[in-house]
Amino acid sequence: MPNALITGCSSGIGRALADAFKTAGYEVWASARRHEDVAALASAGFHAVQLDVNDGAALKTLAAQLGELDVLVNNAGYGAMGPLLDGGTEAMQRQFETNVFSIVGVTQALFPALRQRKGLVVNIGSVSGVLVTPFAGAYCASKAAVHAVSDALRMELAPFGVRVMEVQPGAIDTHFAKNAGTQAELLINQQSPWWPLRENIRARSQASQDKPTPATAFAAQVFKAVQQDSPPRLLRSGNGSRALPLMAALLPKGLLEKVLKKRFGLDKTL
Repeated sequence: MPNALITGCSSGIGRALADAFKTAGYEVWASARRHEDVAALASAGFHAVQLDVNDGAALKTLAAQLGELDVLVNNAGYGAMGPLLDGGTEAMQRQFETNVFSIVGVTQALFPALRQRKGLVVNIGSVSGVLVTPFAGAYCASKAAVHAVSDALRMELAPFGVRVMEVQPGAIDTHFAKNAGTQAELLINQQSPWWPLRENIRARSQASQDKPTPATAFAAQVFKAVQQDSPPRLLRSGNGSRALPLMAALLPKGLLEKVLKKRFGLDKTL
């Protein structure tokens, strides 16, 4: 029986992917951070793992338990929202630790298990790494870094028969917007120079729910790609996943910035 490890399975994309792999006959190791989420995953029949993806010791223990691995899905992540200078370097560091550094750490720990099976690494990026928007700078930067990390890993793991596929979701029906809204509220305050634009910041945090694709449909498309003899280097799925990168590629940068500044209230002097 093939096996898969999927990080960040408490809800949304991670849980939908875990369900898709399990239904198809995979032995699924599903990780989450909170006790209650791990308990729910265990009740659903998964190998539930309580895991902080940046905990090196926990990753070594997990690698020893797995032995061999067919598919690793690096899904754990969140969206830091708000002006870059309000969050500062601390918010940026937290964003990169979860969204980028963990991909390297998890893949490093499980590389021997992947090498045994000539497995596949699936990194969940975002179209936000291609089309950068204001009030999501840390998140966009982290997903752009996921793209670079995926490209580098694909070349470096090739001699060992380990493949790498990056997935760039568009709008998917998950709890992402709710969590992003919570992140935005942590920064929005009257001392911020961007206080007059607080509703625009809130609007950006909810942008991922613009006519979202169901998480189950997204997971089915990802699983179908994983099953191919030669999985694609890059898979885009979900509403806006093709149109937004195309806009970023075709529109002159000045025009694109003008559109985005107007959309988020940044075309006026504060």
